Amino acid sequence: MPSECIDLVVTSPPFALTRKKEYGNEPIERYLEWFLPFCHEIKRILKPDGSFILDIGGAWIPGAPIRSIYHFEVAVALSKLFYLAQDFYWYNPSKLPTPAEWVTVRRIRVKDAVNTVWWFSKTEYPEADNRRVLRPYSNSMKQLLKNGYKARKRPSGHDISDKFGKDNGGSIPPNLLEIANTESNSKYLKLCREYHIKPHPARYPEKLIEFFFDFLLGDSEAIVLDPFAGSNVTGAVAEARGMRWIAFEKETDYLRGSMCRFLDGPLLNEQAIELVLGGHSARGRGK
Repeated sequence: MPSECIDLVVTSPPFALTRKKEYGNEPIERYLEWFLPFCHEIKRILKPDGSFILDIGGAWIPGAPIRSIYHFEVAVALSKLFYLAQDFYWYNPSKLPTPAEWVTVRRIRVKDAVNTVWWFSKTEYPEADNRRVLRPYSNSMKQLLKNGYKARKRPSGHDISDKFGKDNGGSIPPNLLEIANTESNSKYLKLCREYHIKPHPARYPEKLIEFFFDFLLGDSEAIVLDPFAGSNVTGAVAEARGMRWIAFEKETDYLRGSMCRFLDGPLLNEQAIELVLGGHSARGRGK
């Protein structure tokens, strides 16, 4: 792949979990050694103003109710390759209470429901515009805009000017993204069941990808890449927007299942299956 050709890399690699998963997670003690070569390649292919979004969950130390810091070690290591533009936190309110031993059995911890999402870049000023991800104003802010606001200094010391009362079309979102991951009856899952394909067990929600697409991609001709595609949520969101995308996945079963995201009907024929099984990558829009 040519250097500096990708606008956005967004991915969720196998986490360094202490319990082995079917999608091939690496152990904590070898995680950085395994993951860093991918990151060097991501830096090479990323455009100068491009971004690298990394969704990575935490882990617990085996046999004890204490946390590993491997995902912070990943961030520190990658900060030597990239700039850490900002840290995001994806809160999944529908996540099951885990780890069960400490949360539901002994009741000495609360459920782990937040993933860190690191935003890396090759420059201090990557392409980004928070006006593309504004949220509706709260009722109290609507009232303030309607009734006016008197500029004054708050008890905290912040000096709130009269510009605070300007209608900017919405409120700026925080770096805590509350997105429930409750997919249970989607087209992807229905077709996986119909064709007896085991779905990927760790899928992130489309809304998470949509947020970063809106925030970081100002050009409809942008190219996005997911090097650990899994069921290819990234590619499906890009395809729905008419964007160009590239996805890599080494597990052929997950590739077969990902095809279900791009079908409008029962079109998963043998020719299509062989097309995917013949290689371990997929491309969309202008391949």
